Amino acid sequence: MAEAHPVGFRWVVKARERGARIIHVDPRYSRTSALADKHVPIRAGSDIAFLGALINHVIQTESYFKEYVVHYTNAATLVSEKFQDTEDLGGVFSGFDAETGTYDPTTWAYEGGEVASAAGQREHASQAFEEKTGAGMMTGKVRRDPTLQHPRCVFQIVKRHFSRYTPEMVEQICGISRDDFQYVADALVENSGRERTTAFVYAVGWTQHTAGAQMIRTSAILQLLLGNMGRPGGGIMAMRGHASIQGSTDVPTLYDLLPGYIHMPRAREDEQSLREYVDAGGADKGWWSHFDKYIVSLLKAWFGDSAAEENDYGFGHLPKISGVHSHFATMLRALDGGLDGLFLMGQNPAVGSQHSGLQRRALASLRWLVVRDLSEIESSNFWKEGPEIDSGELKTEEIPTEVFLMPAATHVEKEGNFTNTQRLLQWRDKALEPPGDARSELWFIHHLAKRVLKHYESSTEKRDWPLQNLNGP
Repeated sequence: MAEAHPVGFRWVVKARERGARIIHVDPRYSRTSALADKHVPIRAGSDIAFLGALINHVIQTESYFKEYVVHYTNAATLVSEKFQDTEDLGGVFSGFDAETGTYDPTTWAYEGGEVASAAGQREHASQAFEEKTGAGMMTGKVRRDPTLQHPRCVFQIVKRHFSRYTPEMVEQICGISRDDFQYVADALVENSGRERTTAFVYAVGWTQHTAGAQMIRTSAILQLLLGNMGRPGGGIMAMRGHASIQGSTDVPTLYDLLPGYIHMPRAREDEQSLREYVDAGGADKGWWSHFDKYIVSLLKAWFGDSAAEENDYGFGHLPKISGVHSHFATMLRALDGGLDGLFLMGQNPAVGSQHSGLQRRALASLRWLVVRDLSEIESSNFWKEGPEIDSGELKTEEIPTEVFLMPAATHVEKEGNFTNTQRLLQWRDKALEPPGDARSELWFIHHLAKRVLKHYESSTEKRDWPLQNLNGP
């Protein structure tokens, strides 16, 4: 964190000056290690074994925050009797298909709750009700055991699963001595509970691993057991690489999300109306039980007074996803000649995306390319410079791509909001006007849309304009 996020790390240093204990678990000894109370070296990629042993230690020593665990996690919830863990099936969970290498999670459902099938469909439980029984408490047909003793409650499943993770395993797999492991375990327990909290911080390193999601999920289990989630000074802090990388996810720039992490409608029969879309994406319980309110609020923000119940709040005018439109899949489609043109904003795939040679060949398969940047980047001059031009694999005169290089405004030359690495949403004013013809992305897209509309309105081949009944802002 000291290396990659020095401004944020100053607060870690200040916390240490006030008595906080800082432990750095990392294969390398760095400036972060030098400023920590203790550096614990670990073999790269072995984090799950280390975290798993900490989970096992917390459970076996009964150091978990029981009241928190019972009331604020799913630890007391009973899992279907059809579920089988890895020790029952030789290393895999129930529902594994050896031919496809995928899981059908049907057997992983809560007992009496909704069932998730391989096709992604959901069978919703009936309306929630509460009923006291001798075996525990029933909520919305999902059975719970607040004593955490039922063999099929989540807590007991976690306890059995992580029992294999021992200090001896950590020593063998992670290269961490038993003394160092005990030091970390004691520090976590001493600094967690009713009066204190512990935070986990990773400077995006975990997400770079092939098992990154599992590492972060394991740390979440540990933090939930200790009561360190959703409380001041606790949590899991993922340090993002740039000021508004998190903000771009929130906005979002991901092709399959709408603002608020609401999934994009899909071009399939069961998502053509607002009701069908809500049924497919919502849930009976939890955060997404308010899915309908989130999407209606968003549609009203976009379409204003024109968004009304009788016209599905304008839902029919949202584009529908017809396939995988992620970056790499799109570039593969371009390489195969399936893409006429492309807009590049804040991105340089010719050198900044995986398999840069493929990226440059894909750009050479386009008819047109619009690049908005501060200078002439590799993705704008690939047709005259680059390894493929030097080797003769691509010839400038044979590349059909017409490139339009448009000047862009820098972050200080435009106003707007951004999300810092702490996930705090902040507004920033424009410091100065952009030079020459440089413009912000908002200005560019807005005026491009106006010109496209003007061109359409002057065209003799008019079709029904899709927003004719939506004259909102």
